[in-house]
Amino acid sequence: MKQDDDLEALVRQRIRGLRIARGWSLDELARRCLISPSTLSRIETGHRRIALDQMVTIARVLGTTLDQLVESDADADVVIRPHCNEQGGVTTWLLSRDSDKTVAKLRITRTVPEELRVHPGRDWFTVLSGTVELRLGERTILVGTNEAAEFSTMVPHAFGAHDGPAEILCILDHEGERSHLGPER
Repeated sequence: MKQDDDLEALVRQRIRGLRIARGWSLDELARRCLISPSTLSRIETGHRRIALDQMVTIARVLGTTLDQLVESDADADVVIRPHCNEQGGVTTWLLSRDSDKTVAKLRITRTVPEELRVHPGRDWFTVLSGTVELRLGERTILVGTNEAAEFSTMVPHAFGAHDGPAEILCILDHEGERSHLGPER
């Protein structure tokens, strides 16, 4: 039961933290949740267990989800230990676990591939070091250190290193991940 108590303490802490971050008093949050201020006070202080229906309402009013309210605070959720993947002149370290978008660091040693690709969505990257040669259709754009590029991926595109290795941090949607980080580069 220790794990249940720890989770409930974490949820109470998050409820109080979100309430304070919004500048709301106990009375204000209680009013918005349609519960009494004394009930909310007892929930926050641990003198009352949180009923599931109350937790759902409180989460909704605080602008969060039940999942976010109860998600683990373990170190495994904080530190991402990326795995390195070297393929075709690009070394990739995936830095995120979000299924919607992928954040990756790439070290690029190859030149721009001849074949330009298209896929739905948008790509974004910032250059951490070196210079990246970005080919967008007929245009060639050099993106240097501390510069960023964002473009529609429906434009035929490819990128590579220009005059030596480059490192980038990129954000890709699902189609971009498949196209740029998949088995075929």
